[in-house]
Amino acid sequence: MNPIDRVVTFFSPEAGLKRMRARAGAAQLMNYDAASRGRRTYGWKAPGAAADAAAFGHRARLRNLSRDMIRNRPYAARGRDVVVANVVGEGITPSIRAQSDRERGLVAEALQHLLTPDIDSLGEYDLYEMQGIVMGTVFGDGEVLVRRRMRNPRHDPHLRLPYQVELIEADYLDQTVQSYGQNLVVEGIEYGPTGAIEAYHLYNEHPGAVQNRKALSSTRVHWSDVLHIRRFDRAGQLRGVPWLAPVMMTLGELGDYQEAQILKQRMAALMAVVIEWEDAATRPANAGAGLEELAPGAVVNLPAGAKPNFTDPPKVDGYDEFMRRGLGMVAMGLGISYESLAGDLKGVNFSSGRMGRMEMDRLVRMWQRNLMIGQFCRGMERWFREGLAMAGQTGLAFTLDWTPPRRILVDPTKEIPAMIDEVEAGLNSRQRTQRELGRDPDTIRAERAQDQAEDRAAGLAPVQPKGAEPPAKTVESDDEGD
Repeated sequence: MNPIDRVVTFFSPEAGLKRMRARAGAAQLMNYDAASRGRRTYGWKAPGAAADAAAFGHRARLRNLSRDMIRNRPYAARGRDVVVANVVGEGITPSIRAQSDRERGLVAEALQHLLTPDIDSLGEYDLYEMQGIVMGTVFGDGEVLVRRRMRNPRHDPHLRLPYQVELIEADYLDQTVQSYGQNLVVEGIEYGPTGAIEAYHLYNEHPGAVQNRKALSSTRVHWSDVLHIRRFDRAGQLRGVPWLAPVMMTLGELGDYQEAQILKQRMAALMAVVIEWEDAATRPANAGAGLEELAPGAVVNLPAGAKPNFTDPPKVDGYDEFMRRGLGMVAMGLGISYESLAGDLKGVNFSSGRMGRMEMDRLVRMWQRNLMIGQFCRGMERWFREGLAMAGQTGLAFTLDWTPPRRILVDPTKEIPAMIDEVEAGLNSRQRTQRELGRDPDTIRAERAQDQAEDRAAGLAPVQPKGAEPPAKTVESDDEGD
């Protein structure tokens, strides 16, 4: 009973009994076992923190732990490579749709600013390399910032558009700033009255550099000059966390288990010798000399009174099964298949391999749409259009389509005919099927037309689709003059 129940029961036992009966009945009717507090739920943590508050104060440590695991834990590095290779691969390519060939040509020429290292403030990365770095950083750190740097055409005449971009890690956020005017600043990010991000307070250099060229100071950068790439998991979430966070404990314990098993394997491969001396035996100064030379086929003389005893090294059992279960948990936590993480194809056939890829492919498409295309590529497109306007190229009507990389087929001999049947049955379009395979329909159409024109010029017969009937020959009439 709570204090109120005690007071009511003291003055009116009947009323107190009714209160206790009502509470007991409510407990029976409105009950979730997982919400109960007892032995079975002992140690469970259930804080009511907001989406971004859950990692408040711990983001830097989570990032550092994640980076260390990627550096030193092979399965963590493999998980990152699998995600980057499937989401970005050779690159998410832009294709241009314009109303005229002139507009298309102008946009294509300006687009080379993105497809060459001119886009990078360091002069090293093009758009596709940036995509891989962005996705890898989002996996390892949980988030990454892309900052636009405006350039003066008089000082940088080689640039097609007057801006470059800089990839920066979340460490650049100045966490010492607490407010800016009436706006709240949390961990270097400034939030406006509605809760939306208005600016980023960024250091001029990485605070963890080997040597800073100048004293650290932060600058307020408007949100329009920053792309903040991260994965959203909860409503109202504006910050990201490393993708390894749910599986860090398991990865660490698997690594420790592996080290212990390696040591155990070394011990199992060791044939040690323990010398047993009789009580009356006189031990020489160099007792056991020569035993360090023990090798297959070696003959070692022991002093009088010494008897060798060989140790029984431990056996290594259950390693494969334990690692398979553990890596399966890690793969599920990352959203990838066990086979892609462990490189273990034991017992995999076409059906099991395809089913394992189906769920992973859905997640990959979601990451491509929400992360890389929705945030990074569309943000780069917005800057590209603004750069065209600043360069005097206004009034261009065009659309950029972003095509993800080609999905590797498990069994092309079975999957491609199924795609053809879908197109012929009207269940899918040819363009959509081509884009699902990571190919640009406009490029395919132009190349096919070029191939046909060159074949005709060379006097070659046109290539007929497999299974298509050859064109019927025209039969000339014998009685043409009648």
